[in-house]
Amino acid sequence: MKTLETERFILRGWKESDADEYFELYQNPDVESAGAKICENINESLESIRLLIKCQESWAIVLKENGIVVGSIFLSDINRHVRYKELEYVISEGHQNKGYATEAVKRMLEYAFTELDLLVVAACHYPSNLKSKRVIEKCGFTYEGTLRKYSRNLTDSVRYSMTKEEWDNLKY
Repeated sequence: MKTLETERFILRGWKESDADEYFELYQNPDVESAGAKICENINESLESIRLLIKCQESWAIVLKENGIVVGSIFLSDINRHVRYKELEYVISEGHQNKGYATEAVKRMLEYAFTELDLLVVAACHYPSNLKSKRVIEKCGFTYEGTLRKYSRNLTDSVRYSMTKEEWDNLKY
C-alpha cells in the first residue's frame, strides 16, 4: 500500500505494532455512533489490524510531528461498480475539531481520483453525526439522499458522493 502525505500527516498502512493505538481509537463509544465497530480488547484490535492489512486500502493517520496515530481512513469497494469506492474515517476523540479529518479526506480524494482513477467516491454519516457531516460538506461532496435503516444497527445513513469531474473542478 502506498504511503501518502499531507502537510501534517503521514497516511500509512497499519502495522501490528499499532495495536495499542488502534485500541485507543476504537474503544471510544463515539466510533460506534459514527458507524465503526468498538474494540473490546487489544487482541480484538490486533485481529482488526491484521484484517485491514490483508483486505482493504486502509491507512493509519499519523502526525508527522510526533508519530502518534490520530485516526484511520480507508476506501472500501462498493460491489456494483469497480471504480466506485466508499470513503470512511475516524479521528480519535482527543484530536477532533482540528481539521484533521478534512485534511486526510482531501488527500484521500486526490489519491482516489488521480492514482486509482476512480469515477466516484461516496461517503456516509449517521444523521446524528454532525461532525462528519461538516467534514463531508467542507470537502465538496454532493448530497444523494438518506438510506433508511441501512446500517447494521438499523440506523439511517446519509449518503454523499463526488465524481471525478466534480473533484477536477474543486479548488481547495
